[in-house]
Amino acid sequence: MQFIKNLVRDEAGATAIEYGLIAALIAVAAITAMTSLGNNLSGTFTTIGDKMESAEGAGG
Repeated sequence: MQFIKNLVRDEAGATAIEYGLIAALIAVAAITAMTSLGNNLSGTFTTIGDKMESAEGAGG
């Protein structure tokens, strides 16, 4: 019975769980930001490629 009481009072596991949740939140935020940045870069490079193709066709 004393072992169970000690487990209930022990907060070291709770701290590890909190750190895990913070790390997971940071990971989700980073993935979201990188996905958004990737989509923006993809659109930018597509626009640049289209303009280069049209310039090549006009000059050729």
